[in-house]
Amino acid sequence: MEYFAHNTAVIDEGCTIGQGTKIWHFSHIMSGCRIGERCNIGQNVVISPEVVLGCNVKIQNNVSVYTGVICEDDVFLGPSCVFTNVINPRSAVNRKEEYRTTIVGKGASIGANATIVCGHNIGRYALIGAGAVVTKNVADYALVVGNPARQCGWVSEYGHKLDFNPQTQRAVCAESNQEYLLEDGIVRRVK
Repeated sequence: MEYFAHNTAVIDEGCTIGQGTKIWHFSHIMSGCRIGERCNIGQNVVISPEVVLGCNVKIQNNVSVYTGVICEDDVFLGPSCVFTNVINPRSAVNRKEEYRTTIVGKGASIGANATIVCGHNIGRYALIGAGAVVTKNVADYALVVGNPARQCGWVSEYGHKLDFNPQTQRAVCAESNQEYLLEDGIVRRVK
């Protein structure tokens, strides 16, 4: 077996699971999921049908990842964070044809108990604070907190807050020494 699944985990038919992935206690991986290599799926996690996870995605305990969610490589989903996939759910009304796509960009982190309302994308390396409620798209490298989530800064690929020089519009990550440039409200790493 190329991946590990605890004996209490349920994995439905038709899933693709990459080498080195670990699936822990009481988690349910539903049909048609595509899970990359080296992922770690904590206990009591639900991955709904057709969800796509890139490589090295870390999902903490008690997370629900619903149909329509795509997580790119190196995404971190904190404990008990949740996604939605329908804007106006009703028990008596079937809206499976109305599922909205949510893309979580490479390297993004979503904090514990955060809620991501469907149809809103999370940019690459963005950091969503614990308990935040995301109701609109989040830019690459953005730091957002609160309910509703509001941007309060920028972070590096290592997750450190960036302090941009007002004259040069450049900042350096305290841990990696990677340099970043802020132009027209868009942050990019300087190679």
